[in-house]
Order: sequence, then C-alpha cells, then structure tokens
Amino acid sequence: MTIPNSIDEVQSTLASTGYVCGRALATVVFLSLKLGRPLFLEGEAGVGKTEIAKALAKSLNRRLIRLQCYEGLDASSAVYEWNFPAQMIAIRTAEAAGGSDRAALQTELFGPDYLIERPLLQAMRPDENGAPILLIDELDRTDEPFEAFLLEALSDFQVTIPEIGTIEAPEPPIVILTSNRTREVHDALKRRCLYHWVDYPKFGREVEILNARAPEVSETLSREIVAFVQSLRTEDIFKKPGVAETIDWAKCLLALDVVDLSPEVISDTLGAILKYQDDIAKIGGGEAGRLLDEARKSLEAV
Repeated sequence: MTIPNSIDEVQSTLASTGYVCGRALATVVFLSLKLGRPLFLEGEAGVGKTEIAKALAKSLNRRLIRLQCYEGLDASSAVYEWNFPAQMIAIRTAEAAGGSDRAALQTELFGPDYLIERPLLQAMRPDENGAPILLIDELDRTDEPFEAFLLEALSDFQVTIPEIGTIEAPEPPIVILTSNRTREVHDALKRRCLYHWVDYPKFGREVEILNARAPEVSETLSREIVAFVQSLRTEDIFKKPGVAETIDWAKCLLALDVVDLSPEVISDTLGAILKYQDDIAKIGGGEAGRLLDEARKSLEAV
C-alpha cells in the first residue's frame, strides 16, 4: 500500500487495523511519512507507542523490524554479528579435509553465509513491499554511546562491515523510536526526529479505543471500565495503568462473563490493571468501592 496522502487518510488507515488516534498524532505520523523523518514518541508505558508501529506495518503491508533496547545494548548487537560456532566448524572441517587455501577459506568465513543480520542491518535491505518499518523500542533503556551511534545510522542509513564493506539502504526505512522517559534522551537525537508526546487518552477516545480492540464488550461495561481506570489514574499509585491495561482488563472481565462492575469483581481482577503489590493492596477492598462510585458519578456527568 502507498503512503497516505492526508492526515484524514492516516487516521482511517490506522483505524482499519484497530488503532484509534487523535488528529495531533495522525498529523505527526503523516509528516514523518511524507518527509521521511524518524518519529520519536514519548509517553507512559502502555499508551500505544509501540502499537502504532505495528499498526503502520499492517496497514501499509510493510515488514516490521523491531529493535528492543536494553541496558548495555551496543552497535554490534544492533547491526550484525558473525556466526562464530559455524565458522569454527567450517575451519575444523577444512583442516580435516586437508584444505590449504587459507585466503579462500577466510573469504568464505566472512561472507554472507556466516553473517547474522541484526535489526539495523535488516532494515537497510531492499524489500519488494517497500521500505520496512524500523521500530527502535524503549530507547531510554540504553546508554549514551548507543545514542551517539544511532545519530550516524539515522542520518546516513548505512553501515560498514569491515570484512564486507559499506551497506547502504536503497530506500530509507520508516523509523519510529519510543521512550518511556525513565531518563532523558539526548537533544541531538531528538533533533533528528519529529517529536510527539503520547498522553493518556480522554474518556471518549479511550472508550473508542476499547470498542475497537474489544468489540465484544458491551457499551455500558466499556464505559464503566474506562471511567474506573481513569479514576484510578488520579490516585497516588506507583504505576498508573495504561490503555493496554484497560484493554487487558476488559478482556478478562469478558472471559468471566461480567455484566457490570462491582467492588468484589474489581478486587479479584486488579492484577490485570495494576502490576505492583503495594498498588493492589492500596486499591483493593473499600478503595475499589469508592473509586467505582466516583466513576459512576462521572458517567452521569458525561
């Protein structure tokens, strides 16, 4: 599929995959696609940053290549590695066979057959469906040296492998970077990108998202679920639930054949929306009932 030609088309294209987004996010996605600029998305965990890359790949019929970041990630792990066990087997085999052409063996050992391509190198390979979607997920988990490496990779879209040479992308990939903001990402990298903060959605938008991702849930229960989760986000808890948790919780309630919320049901299923025991202990019991009452009052005002 070709790149959308308007902001409205971006919204409808993403909606066809079940991803509901507002105009501000659709605008920055459109500009990223139109201008060929990387898109940097920041926000709390579970608000849909990663999902937008998946939705784009699905709607555009492009390959999704994901680089999951972690502490200690370096350039070699992100670009390529040599298959050392296979190389050692080839060397032993050549020695046993009495092979003497060392130059030919070296050329073979450092050729494509022994090259393990990691996400950044994979993203620079041609694809019949067009440039792939390169998702660099949770960049804030890495350290500054890797950020510095990315500056060069995102500006030139080429990598150099000493034994092979320089490999350049025939068409730059569509790059999406995400951060949960556990630390600040350097300004130099942000300046290479278009930026957008992905916030928790408002009530109406979150209901719309839930209807798209869990259509089997009744409208009444969907509204109760969203109202309760939004009330929960105002509490002083360690980790506020994201949209992903809202969807997970709705599916859990659906599996339990829940028709409407009650303090008992909420207490029994808090593990679907809260991931820390201190938070669960704080919200369980009477607090769940209070929040449910607040949620229902807010629904009356909508």
